[in-house]
Amino acid sequence: MIVEYLRYTIDDARQKKFISDYAQAAPALQSSPYCESYEFCQCVEDPSQFIIRIQWTSADDHLKRFRGSDEFKAFFPHIKPYLDDIDEMRHYRPNP
Repeated sequence: MIVEYLRYTIDDARQKKFISDYAQAAPALQSSPYCESYEFCQCVEDPSQFIIRIQWTSADDHLKRFRGSDEFKAFFPHIKPYLDDIDEMRHYRPNP
């Protein structure tokens, strides 16, 4: 198991669309056999900041299998407009 964290900065004018687009993308993500869980959070103190947490079966499953899947083809068009807004995208291994 591996956890991916994505951190976005989204300006005020695009926040509602960003939230809507991720809501539309989420079913494809969650239907992937490689996605174990998904969480979408907006910062209370600074609403321009968003954190996406995705628990994957493995980094390879995310980077190779999911990205080559039909689920990814359904997911990606919704989030593609926000790629330049990503401040961080990394995989983390939980420690006991």
